[in-house]
Amino acid sequence: MNDTPNTPRRRLQLLLAVLERDRTEAQWDEINELEISLTPVNREVPEQAVRRNTTVNPNPKPNNGGRGKPPFKHPHKRPPKSNAP
Repeated sequence: MNDTPNTPRRRLQLLLAVLERDRTEAQWDEINELEISLTPVNREVPEQAVRRNTTVNPNPKPNNGGRGKPPFKHPHKRPPKSNAP
């Protein structure tokens, strides 16, 4: 990332270099706005990620009731014989 003086990240670094007791209200407001805009959740999504055809399942199926993996079943084991005539 290019950290020239015009980037928001560089501006935030410059504002944070000012001692807290010496900051003006305007500087505090700008720090807050920059921190919010630079948060990963609020960053703009690159166009490549938008183009991907991914869907989010709003109702995912539970994973075996939260008990982890199901028990291993041996592929060559025969099922038990039934006693029915």
